[in-house]
This record gives sequence, structure tokens and C-alpha cells, in this order.
Amino acid sequence: MTAPRIFFYVQHLLGIGHIARASRIANALVKDGFEVTVVTGGLPVPGFPGDGVSTIELPPVVASNVGFSGLADANGQAAGEEFLSRRRDLLLKAFDEVQPDVVIIEAFPFGRRQMRFELLPLLDAIEQANPRPKLLSSVRDILQENRKAGRDEETVRHIKDHFDAVLVHGDPDFVRLEDTFPLTAEIADRLRYTGLVAPPTAAEPEEIFDIIASAGGGAVGLELLRAAREAAALLPADVRWLLITGPNLPEADFAALSQNAPENVTLVRFRKDFPSLLRGAKVSISQAGYNTVGDLLRTQCRSILIPFVAGGETEQTVRAERLKALGLADILPEKGLTLDDVRSAVEKALAAPPRPPAGLDLDGAEKTAAIIRSMIG
Repeated sequence: MTAPRIFFYVQHLLGIGHIARASRIANALVKDGFEVTVVTGGLPVPGFPGDGVSTIELPPVVASNVGFSGLADANGQAAGEEFLSRRRDLLLKAFDEVQPDVVIIEAFPFGRRQMRFELLPLLDAIEQANPRPKLLSSVRDILQENRKAGRDEETVRHIKDHFDAVLVHGDPDFVRLEDTFPLTAEIADRLRYTGLVAPPTAAEPEEIFDIIASAGGGAVGLELLRAAREAAALLPADVRWLLITGPNLPEADFAALSQNAPENVTLVRFRKDFPSLLRGAKVSISQAGYNTVGDLLRTQCRSILIPFVAGGETEQTVRAERLKALGLADILPEKGLTLDDVRSAVEKALAAPPRPPAGLDLDGAEKTAAIIRSMIG
């Protein structure tokens, strides 16, 4: 008997959170016996999607601005009609060649409206396929709020017309989809909560840092890292700091952070063993992205969250506030962040006891695989 085939589309535009979460799901699907093809549409990210997963790389596009309103190619040039048409044709060709039993589209139709030029033709191809594959939307638990009028109705229409289920990657006891998507009741019969897609408990760290400041995988977070570097100079010199910039921070900014850094500060772009390092750290300073929080919740590391709010983003603020209400994190503002803010928060965190266990469902990748297997019998 051949393994069921999964065709998994994921488009990351600014950071690497989407491809990281999708990769964890893809790896769990492979372990469950599925044959998985991940179609990526962003800049390549080392280490993702992972071993055992087939990958098709479309010509990459990125967000041309922090508000995600435009697309650019890998060189930062506006993505023109010819470029986008070629991408669409490559995606449809890949779908036709894989002939999947299940198609998973990450974020859409709740997000990634910029990709309609290729996703709407893909939906049409799925409907015309014989046999027709199951179509699933893979979406995080907290959505961007303040959407334009009519967007939610458009999302509901796509779900009802095309999708067999919506995989909500969250714990409903922590946050429910209706908290940030007002029309959830209209698609309630399609929802499947998977739990948070967090990594398994990491191995013991091979290197110990007391404080880890990380900016995720995007090109933002520079002020967070600057404030952390300066705070390190004002706190005891025997406290070891690790600053992780993310792979997309501009080279000039990385070089500026390196200059005159205190001796107790180590600066890197990326650490593959980040979850393990958190196990050994006393304090984490980070944004409140889905994957970073998932890593933190597997540890007892005390957490200082600085939610990303540029371009009107609301998702990280909602997540951070829920965690603070549960006693699982403290919050600092991104706008107007000062050295004194960071220093005071770190001193408070260092004096606090280890964080209590999260008590949330963190096995979302494995439960996603189980849900899909039950759907296809």
C-alpha cells in the first residue's frame, strides 16, 4: 500500500515563523507515514523543511514593506506580472505531478491574500482533479485584527466553497479562533484544533548563557537587540548574554551591533540549538512570535516579550497579553523601548523563581498528523 501523498504550500514573507511551523508539521507527517512535498515560496532558510521531506522551491518573493502590502523578488525588485505568472505555472505543474491525496495551504484564506494570483488557480485545479484531494487550511491560533471591510466574509466564502477543514494550531483553552476572527461561527463545522505546534522537549544544552535575546527570523527587532547589548554593559560582567539577530538582519546592522559589544556578549545570526539553549537560560528577551513562544513554553526560562506592532500588527500583542495573564511572561513595549526598560525587566526576571509549567497542549504537529489520517481513513 502506497503512503498517502501530502502537498503542503507555505509562503513566508518577512520572518521564518511560517516555514518553521510548517516544517514541524511536515516532519510529524513524515513520521506518521505520509509522503510529504512542501512547496516553498520565500527565501531559502537553512535547515527547513527538514529530512525526509521533498521540497519544491518556487522563485522566491518577500514582503516589499513591513505592512505586507506588496511583493518583491529576491533582489528587492517589485515582482512583475511575468514573474508572478511563471510562479503560478510552476505551482500548478508541481500539483499536477505530485497528484496528492491531501493539499494543505498554510495561512490562506485567512492571510496571504497577496498570493491569490497563484492560489485561486490552485483551488480551481483541486476542484477539477479526479479524484479530488482533501483541501485543508493550516492557520495559527491568533489572526491579525483590524482587517479591511469584507475580508472576513471573503475568507468564509473560500472556506465554504473549497476547504474540507481548517486546522487551527492552538489550544482552545488558551485562545480560540473566534477571539480574533468574528465570523468563526459560520465555519465552526470545519474547525479542528490541533494544539500548539511546539518542538519536542530539547536536549540538555551544550553551552550555557544566562540571558538570550533573540529577534526571530525577520529583518525586524534591531532596537530589541540594541537595548539588550547596552543592558549587558550595565549588569554584572559574569552574566553571559547571547544575542541572536535572525538570518535576515541587514549586514550593516549586524556589523554595528558587533562593534564595542561587551566581552560577556556573544552575537550570532542563528543557532540551530536555540530550543536547547533556552533550557539552560535564566531569562529570554524576544518578540512574541508563535514559534519563539512555543520554544519558550517547553522550558522554565523566564520570559520578557516585546510584541511586534509595526504596520498595525496585533497578533503578537494578543499572544503576549494572554501569556502575561497566565503568569508565563512579562511584557515590554516595542515603541519607545529604552535601555532602562530592558535593564529593569532583566533584573526583575533574574530575581524571580523559575517559571511554572505552561499547562497547555503543545503537541500540535503530531495531532495534526493524526487528524489528517482520520480524515482520509
